[in-house]
Amino acid sequence: MSASEVWTTIFLLLAATVITRCSFFLLGHRVKMPPRVQHALRYAPAAALAAIVAPDLLLSNGHLAVTVMNPKLMAGIGATAFFMATRHLLGTIIAGMALFTLLRVIM
Repeated sequence: MSASEVWTTIFLLLAATVITRCSFFLLGHRVKMPPRVQHALRYAPAAALAAIVAPDLLLSNGHLAVTVMNPKLMAGIGATAFFMATRHLLGTIIAGMALFTLLRVIM
C-alpha cells in the first residue's frame, strides 16, 4: 500500500466518522425518527454491552464453555444474582470480581 493510499484511507475514515457523529448536531430536530425507531434505540446500549460481555463469559479458548467449571460464567451468574437482590452497582462489581478471584483460586 502506497503512502497516498494510506492517507486517502485515513481521510475517508475521518470524513465518515465526522459525518456520522456530527449529523445529529448539524441536522438538529429537523429529522424526526418514528416512535418505533426511538423505542428500539433505547435497547441499543444494553445490546451492545451484551455483545461485548457474553462472548467473554461463554467462550474459553475459542470454544463454548457452558459448565460449572467456567469461573467467568459462574462469577457472572453470581454477580447477576447479587445485583438482582441489591440493585447496587458498585457492590455488584466488587462481589463479581471477588467471586471470580475465589473461583479461579479454587478451580
